[in-house]
Amino acid sequence: MGGANLEIFKFSLYLFVPIAALVHFGDPDWYKNHVLPMRAKLFPPEERLIRELPTDQRALREELARIKAERLARRAEREADENKS
Repeated sequence: MGGANLEIFKFSLYLFVPIAALVHFGDPDWYKNHVLPMRAKLFPPEERLIRELPTDQRALREELARIKAERLARRAEREADENKS
């Protein structure tokens, strides 16, 4: 079995690793440089989020028609750009 030196080493390692992680990842500059850009890539912007979900069938059909019209408009715009090239 290990002696007192091994126990002191393990105890210091158990203390050092979490404190080092807090110091490194808790830095506001690190958060701003690494986390915020990934959040912008992973999550949609606030204006694209739907806060109120349709509850009745009429509102649901209107929302689906709006989404379909936007998708068709984007597709037509993309095809127009491809034809220009």
